[in-house]
Amino acid sequence: MVNQTNSNSFNSLPLSQEILLNLESLGFNSMTPIQAEALPLILKQNDVIAQAKTGSGKTAAFGLGIIAKLNLENVKLQSLVLCPTRELAEQVAEEIRRLARFTKNCKVLVICGGASEYQQINSLEHGVHIVVGTPGRVLKFLKKGSIDLKDLQTLVLDEADRMLDMGFRDEMEAIALYTPKTKQALLFSATFPEEIESLSQIFQKNPVRITVDSKHEKNIIRQIFIEVEDSRQKIQALIKVLGHYKPESSVIFCKTKQICADVAKFLLKEGISALAFHGDLEQNERTVVLTKFSNHSCLVLVATDVAARGLDIKDLRAVINFDLPTDAEVYTHRIGRTARAGSEGLAFSFYSNYEKDKLHEIENYQGIQNEFLKLSELTSNARFDLIAPMRTMYINAGKKDKIRPGDILGALVGEAGIEATNIGMITILNNQSYVAILESHLSLAISKLNSGKIKGRKFRVGEA
Repeated sequence: MVNQTNSNSFNSLPLSQEILLNLESLGFNSMTPIQAEALPLILKQNDVIAQAKTGSGKTAAFGLGIIAKLNLENVKLQSLVLCPTRELAEQVAEEIRRLARFTKNCKVLVICGGASEYQQINSLEHGVHIVVGTPGRVLKFLKKGSIDLKDLQTLVLDEADRMLDMGFRDEMEAIALYTPKTKQALLFSATFPEEIESLSQIFQKNPVRITVDSKHEKNIIRQIFIEVEDSRQKIQALIKVLGHYKPESSVIFCKTKQICADVAKFLLKEGISALAFHGDLEQNERTVVLTKFSNHSCLVLVATDVAARGLDIKDLRAVINFDLPTDAEVYTHRIGRTARAGSEGLAFSFYSNYEKDKLHEIENYQGIQNEFLKLSELTSNARFDLIAPMRTMYINAGKKDKIRPGDILGALVGEAGIEATNIGMITILNNQSYVAILESHLSLAISKLNSGKIKGRKFRVGEA
């Protein structure tokens, strides 16, 4: 029942009964620290500048604030959320839709590159309440007159530091000129470089500053540092760590795209299910890589900071810093991707003798003593498997074809005769869908669906 009255309960906030009932149905029992700090201020219409890492619950903080004050009878754009990447924009939009499940006729639209401009403009013309988009595409539509912000009530900059890293400052400032003077502006950032302060001055008026989740509890994330002599020994250390701990899923951070690609290639040769994720990938390649990692068709993601910022990766067992980051704050953001929802996580970092100053900086920043491990202490296991149990099938149909997860599941169970327990995550995008299938059933699934039908229609099916 929605009848709790403690200060950490959503029921202590001025939210409608339909929002509270939906939160209860979603299992939102109490507020996370960022929600408890930010939501009361957001609901009072304050401008807020908040420091919070990915996975802290910040999307629900600003999402609930947006939904709470929507005028659903007015099908004009009332809230704009800017995100650094298409992946994050889609994640944020999906979360807002979940939060608005019991809010009838709430229309949320993603505006970003890699998708049909015509379809996006057509959706805008039919009316939307909330747009979640990337700065480049949003500014392009503003200049064309396809987006009208005269009714805008709330502007959100999500992962603002990441947008600055990607060179979107000019676009963000240009977008600010299209917004009404009277609006609420919310800025969320994992780190607080000087540019964030100057950005806040452009977008916000007397913002309340909040800082939470900047550090991690030592008993939740076990942080282990391993000294290496050179890049060759780094590779040896990586294999030993993976062979000793056998994490079900892990992200390996590298400082350049080339190192990222080389490490992923090496791991594949060693029989480890790994994929590279960096800025040189095309948008469709990025989508496939992230989908495979999310649905357990890939167990190891080798990524650069630029590519991985803003991704909400769930159930991550380990983070490995193949290359140490530039500063302690970035390090803390990286390792915060493991140990979500209170579960224990592992963070391994390789360092050389000349990088010891960085270790002191991390130790001082976190206020805990670093734990060190020698390579010789790891069990040498040359033969081990980190092979993904699932494979990913693509279907050349998506939301535009009115395809739903139940339609695909029904076809696989009915047409292909595959038990539902052998089918994993189903991801439906605008033009394509991806399905995780137990490896032993992949060929059968592809063959049956290519010769059969989904929702009475034939679609092209293959392995992603």
